[in-house]
Formats: sequence, C-alpha cells, structure tokens
Amino acid sequence: MAVQISPSILSADFSRLAEEARAVEGADWLHVDVMDNHFVPNLTLGVPVVESLARATGTPLDCHLMIEDPDRWAPAYVEAGASSVTFHVEAAAAPVRLARELRAKGARASMALKPATPIEPYEDLLPELDMVLIMTVEPGFGGQAFLDIMLPKIRRTRELIAKHGLEVWLQVDGGVSAATIEQCAEAGADVFVAGSAVYGANDPAAAVAALRTRAEERIATAAWACDH
Repeated sequence: MAVQISPSILSADFSRLAEEARAVEGADWLHVDVMDNHFVPNLTLGVPVVESLARATGTPLDCHLMIEDPDRWAPAYVEAGASSVTFHVEAAAAPVRLARELRAKGARASMALKPATPIEPYEDLLPELDMVLIMTVEPGFGGQAFLDIMLPKIRRTRELIAKHGLEVWLQVDGGVSAATIEQCAEAGADVFVAGSAVYGANDPAAAVAALRTRAEERIATAAWACDH
C-alpha cells in the first residue's frame, strides 16, 4: 500500500500561502481545512482561497469540509480545483448522492467521521467512496493532541474495507507527527494529514519525507498490509 502525506495548510502562514504550498511540493496532497463556524467552532477559508491555491501549486488539493450542508456546497470545491473532497457524514443529508456527484465532477469522494461517530453504521456506503477520514482529534482547531483511543476505530475501518475487497484509502487527521504516525500506520491508515509536524519544522519538505519513511517502514510489517 502506498503511503501518502497530506500537509495541512491550516498550520501554514496564511500571509504566504502560495510560498507555503510550494514548500511541500514533495507531498502527495495539500490538505485544505474548510471551517464555517457552524459545524465546528472556527472559521477558516473557502472557495476563493481554494481557487487561488489551485493556481499556485501543482500539488493536488485535498479539501476537508467541516461545514454544514455539504450537499449544497461541496460540489463548488471541485469546480474551484479540488482533486479530493471530504464531507462529514454527520452533516450530509444524502451522503451517497453527494459522493456520486463529487465523483461525477471528477474528484475523489471522501467521508469523514468525528471521534464519537462509529464507522459500522456506514459500512454499506464504503463502495461509494474513494477515501474514509477518521478524525483523531475533535475537528475545529489545529495543534491538538492525538487521541489514541481512535486506533481501534482505524483498525475496524480497515477491516471493513478489506471485507468488501475495496481500494478505499484510509486517512487520519489530527495530532499526526513523528511520534504518532507509526501507530496510525500499524492500525491501518495509509494517508496521513500532518499540520504542525510539517509546517512547524525548519524544513517542511524534509519533515514530509521523514513522516513518509516512518509510515512506510511500519506498513511494511503491518498485518493488514501483508494480508492485502
């Protein structure tokens, strides 16, 4: 399984977003956290900034929508240049329809779950998705400590993906760092969002490479990957 690193622009210097995007061009994705101050208690950025980032970098954009009514707003992020769009299942009225609409527009469709939301009720949705995002902190703010009680949920999600023989990516977001990425990889994650661990480093590109190496080494011996 290929490891993918998605640095979170939320931890970057917003006054230099174009430069900050280019500083991690060795990454697989650029993670863009969209918050509306309703679904989560924070307000970040929206469609115009995504359009600008899409012009400023060749790294594909991975937009995580922490917003109310994603059924209405999510398709606009594909039109703005996002290659992957993640909606929260807690906020979506018709998640299957939304996932199909995102795919029809040419983006990867992803479903996110807050820490208290179990994966099991959404097992039947997995074939409609390209990725599942397990939040390993409460969504809304960067820099939070990793919740290790999410590791069993990551394992269960990976087991459900394998049960159905799907090529669905499993992303983790929240407190991912050199100290936690190996636990996530062992549990079943293969896509890793890292904010302060990348943008808080003296050399963000080197931080991306180091995180990738740690995850690759752990996945190489992980039971779930060996069985795949």
